[in-house]
Amino acid sequence: MSDLLNSIPMLRTTISKLSSDMRFVGIFFIIVGVLYSVTIIGAILGIPLIISGLRLRESSDSFSSYMLSSDNNMLERALERQSRFFFIQKIFIIITLVFMVLYIIAIIVLIITVLPYLNTNMYYST
Repeated sequence: MSDLLNSIPMLRTTISKLSSDMRFVGIFFIIVGVLYSVTIIGAILGIPLIISGLRLRESSDSFSSYMLSSDNNMLERALERQSRFFFIQKIFIIITLVFMVLYIIAIIVLIITVLPYLNTNMYYST
């Protein structure tokens, strides 16, 4: 597996670009997480964002180390860190979808509850 980088020339370029992009996205997630964490309620979202950003940065560093040393352990670590990042993001997506459904249900319940009390004649009172 260590000869993989030498046998596929495009792989080195792809891993290098992937590492660079992961570093940027990781920094972005960390910054957004810190901004969310300014408030107590925002910290509920901010701390996991910071952790996922750190995992992505660690994965990027491991990919860079793999490029330099061709050590399979570094490749394994990079993929493991990247899988943790995606796991955290999957949980975020599921939680977001659940809250969206609850929000839509709350809006429907509110409309159904308030609709009978609206008197159409109240706009035409003389």
